[in-house]
Amino acid sequence: MVTDIEAKVMQAKRASIIIASVDTATKNAALEAMAKALDENRQAILEANVRDVELADKLKRKGELPQALVDRLKVNDSKITGMISGIRDVIKLDDPVGETISALELDKELELYQVSCPIGLIGVIFEARPDVVPQVMSLCLKSGNSTIFKGGSEASNSNRVIFEILVEAAQSIEGMPEGAFQLIETREEVKDLLSMDAYIDLLIPRGSNAFVKFIQDNTRIPVLGHADGICHAYVDSNADLGKAYSVCLDSKVQYPAVCNAIETLLVHENVVEKFLPAMAQMFDSAGVEMRCDGKSYAILEHIEFLKSIVRATEEDWSTEYNDLIISIKVVSSIEEAIDHINTYGSHHTDAIITENLYNRRLFKDLVDSSSIMVNASTRFADGFRYGKGAEVGISTNKVHARGPVGMEGLLIYKYILLGKGDKVADYVGPDAREFTHKKLDKNISEIMDIE
Repeated sequence: MVTDIEAKVMQAKRASIIIASVDTATKNAALEAMAKALDENRQAILEANVRDVELADKLKRKGELPQALVDRLKVNDSKITGMISGIRDVIKLDDPVGETISALELDKELELYQVSCPIGLIGVIFEARPDVVPQVMSLCLKSGNSTIFKGGSEASNSNRVIFEILVEAAQSIEGMPEGAFQLIETREEVKDLLSMDAYIDLLIPRGSNAFVKFIQDNTRIPVLGHADGICHAYVDSNADLGKAYSVCLDSKVQYPAVCNAIETLLVHENVVEKFLPAMAQMFDSAGVEMRCDGKSYAILEHIEFLKSIVRATEEDWSTEYNDLIISIKVVSSIEEAIDHINTYGSHHTDAIITENLYNRRLFKDLVDSSSIMVNASTRFADGFRYGKGAEVGISTNKVHARGPVGMEGLLIYKYILLGKGDKVADYVGPDAREFTHKKLDKNISEIMDIE
């Protein structure tokens, strides 16, 4: 007997074959319908989100839900406008499906094309953040992928309303298949989802490090994402301190509950006496608790009005706070800073503030992270800000996709060989023909597309 979740997954898998071949004009029309539908249904979304936030606040007061998760859950009119803008940015992107990546002549009139194509069926499992639904659905639709969504129970009302609005709008466009996008809502269904490697081609988890690690440890399906967001800012001995104050404050305070906010500040000993007191006052005014190593604590402990100075422990260097907390360490060299980042960081996003070209290059070459910022906030590590329209997540993987992942992370490729009745037997033996293996400046769409 087929369960409800199996039925949804199987329907989405069948639809993935159809949506992979939908033309660009139809996909863009569906995306525009989705954007308009969100705009027309703002009140329904806000009302659903109020119900979620009220319940989340009760759980927070009981100690069952962290503040960071409550913050991610909230949707306001501005966020809905951002959702709409994100969908329309995806419309502007070129359709990546069917693009010729390479073309090679194996022999005369025997040509091999490497062509981009959708991955197939994507499973997206996320905590809070209802804006994940339009972000991921728009990118999956444009890249020709079906999608199964499983959001956190804390955002169930918001997720359901947004999902239903988007699906109804997309399916109102002729040529869009039914069932390409599915929503599952119960915790029990997650275990079933993780076992469906016969149908689901890729999982994208978005949430806490414990949540992502659970997904990675309990499935055979390939997982794209990151478990931790332990990001650093390093203030070099050759830093412009004005830039340093701006970058470090923004990287921690602008939105502390996200994976690209810094958790550790590293300061070179040659500038720490001049830089740190003023930086600490800025952090203190913003409500940031500072967890300091011995050298930084000795500098700051005499500043009477600082309210939140405590001594750091070894655990702090490997902790993702997702809150107004920062650990601070004084280093004696850029090499020590790089070693600290590579040892304790999560290979997500790290920044250097320096005017020294050699140090900039050294940091860029040796820090093993998916994004490196030079004199810029770590908060720029984002699919929308990187010009991807939106993102499905940020990956610290080194296979397939890395950093903020847009549509390129939802594509794979296939090989297409165009021949004239050719056979391998002609290329073996004493009188074998030789391959030419000549690169071609050709596009398969010029050959195979029907006008």
